[in-house]
Amino acid sequence: MFVFCGALNRSAHAQSSIAERLAARSFPSVFQAWGEADNLRGEDELTTLARHDLIFHGAGYFGLEWNHFHEGLADGFKASSLREGLKRREKMLKKNPSLVILAEIRYRDGPREFLPKDHAWWKRDESGKLVAGWEEGGYTQLDFANPEYQKHIAKQACAAVESGVVDGVLLDWWDEDEDRLSLIKTIRSAIGESALILVNANDRIAPLTAAYINGFFMECDRSATAAEWQKMRESLIWAETNLREPRINCLETWFHESREDLNLMRATTTLSLTHSDGMCLFSDPNTLPAADHRHNWYPFWNKTLGRPSSPGEPLKNGSMLRRYENGFVIYNPMGNGPVTTLLPRRARSLTTGRVALTHAIADCDGDIFITEP
Repeated sequence: MFVFCGALNRSAHAQSSIAERLAARSFPSVFQAWGEADNLRGEDELTTLARHDLIFHGAGYFGLEWNHFHEGLADGFKASSLREGLKRREKMLKKNPSLVILAEIRYRDGPREFLPKDHAWWKRDESGKLVAGWEEGGYTQLDFANPEYQKHIAKQACAAVESGVVDGVLLDWWDEDEDRLSLIKTIRSAIGESALILVNANDRIAPLTAAYINGFFMECDRSATAAEWQKMRESLIWAETNLREPRINCLETWFHESREDLNLMRATTTLSLTHSDGMCLFSDPNTLPAADHRHNWYPFWNKTLGRPSSPGEPLKNGSMLRRYENGFVIYNPMGNGPVTTLLPRRARSLTTGRVALTHAIADCDGDIFITEP
């Protein structure tokens, strides 16, 4: 094993700090995937940002500036940007002391200026032609199977963690193979045991690389059928059981018709609340011309529940209940049909405002119930 930086020698306090922040969260817990909440007119940017408990974005979003014109060749950050990044982190954590911050490290593809035109780290097909990457961004794929490039990616990840601005890194496009296994081993060796690694596995599991991963970014772009919701559920349960601690599983679905698909927002939120200690997001689909992952902040997400007090409990009617300090959560999966649920005690529905023992929940929906004195 090799080490690019002093990450392995970090004190246990660094790890406990992340774990303590995660443990201090009240629920619901929502994350931000690149795009911001944009419906709270008049609210300042940092206040809206800090409503979320985890944020990942490119390093520049946090005030950091890579030290090379070609980002793919950078091995650190400009000193002035380190100071600005630490100031921005301090402001964000002052707004939300439980916030976890991750920088995306590009490894799979990038814009044409990411590397010099003829650089060896661009991926080429058998004829020597560049291989297209993310179509919407016009990106080109990178040769992350190259051992030297893997070391450089790990060096960038280490620079991000050592900056003190972020708590770890996001790796997009995570589909398991031997090259990614080699890459994540190299990154984990470089950044140490306490820094976080989040990967975008969509609705898949990742048994080959699970030992190196703290959480899945579940960018679930398919949520139209009961089978797709069941796959999300199974993958979330697997991630909560098999990934390394502290875990930071992030479940996202996209609207079907509009941001007013409130049953889908509630289903996503309550699936996360009943089956994990992770975070959720309901956002715009990537097919829209605007920036991806933008979303509303919904009153349903305001922190009303406190901490979970028990695991989820399957009910006879096919729904799932979980108890929290301040109430209960019910998730009713697609295909189960509408249900009427008897709660352990009278509580107020955040959806209807009704205070009662029994509450009706539609198919592919969920609700939060707050107990009142």
